[in-house]
Amino acid sequence: MIPPIANRFVAGESIAEALEVAAAQNQTGLSVILNQLGEHYDDPAAAASDRDDYIRMIRDIDAMELDACISVKPTQLGLDLGEDVFRGHLDAILDVAADHDTFVWIDMEDHKTTDATIEAYEETVQAHDGQVGVCLQANLRRTSDDLERLAPLPGKLRLVKGAYKEPKAISYRKRSRVDQAYRDLIKQAFEQCDGGIAMGTHDDAMLELAAKLHEEHGTPYEVQMLMGVREELQRELAENVEMYQYIPFGDKWLSYFYRRLMERKENLLFGLRAVIGR
Repeated sequence: MIPPIANRFVAGESIAEALEVAAAQNQTGLSVILNQLGEHYDDPAAAASDRDDYIRMIRDIDAMELDACISVKPTQLGLDLGEDVFRGHLDAILDVAADHDTFVWIDMEDHKTTDATIEAYEETVQAHDGQVGVCLQANLRRTSDDLERLAPLPGKLRLVKGAYKEPKAISYRKRSRVDQAYRDLIKQAFEQCDGGIAMGTHDDAMLELAAKLHEEHGTPYEVQMLMGVREELQRELAENVEMYQYIPFGDKWLSYFYRRLMERKENLLFGLRAVIGR
């Protein structure tokens, strides 16, 4: 059971709990992205189990008529066991998603998975009429080239700053340099993308830039933010732009919750207040 201190950021341990939170957020005007926590499986049974959970969730989303999509991690679907394992599980999920008109995001993980993730996206987005998206990380030096490569495809590209500490030779380390790379990618995406753009950020300056570029280019875009982070702003944005809340759930919640607390000072203060009862 997830303690009250963590349920600001994690929507329970079960699919049923996550769907209940999703329905509640839909009522406030937010679309949602559901992600079952899990990564780097070395057990084939674990990867197959999460595949089956996502398939069940897609059917439940349709049956409940939720405004929701899903997001999966390649190593959660068995990439560490082999690309064929990952692709087999991904294809199974995408086939069911197509039957139920559910969009599927492929998360990006550390740099060792980038090529396999991009290749999977390239092949599947064509076969599924653009109902697939992939995440690109601004802290990797290669990302501008990846964006140019993927921009003509019909799916969506999610732009984030990047959460993994990567080798210096292939990444930007300074926050100011990552911010500049992110700004450059936003501009590039609005100029080049044929499909949609997703802004995965809580940064006001980046959101303002995206709104400005949307007015200039007319390129469709959406904003994605995490559950429990700036939720008042999320509802304000939903009045003018397509707004998605990223909702994680599952029994592997502890490490995720810890990362959220340490990311922002206000998150840490929230946690401390919950502990001391103030």
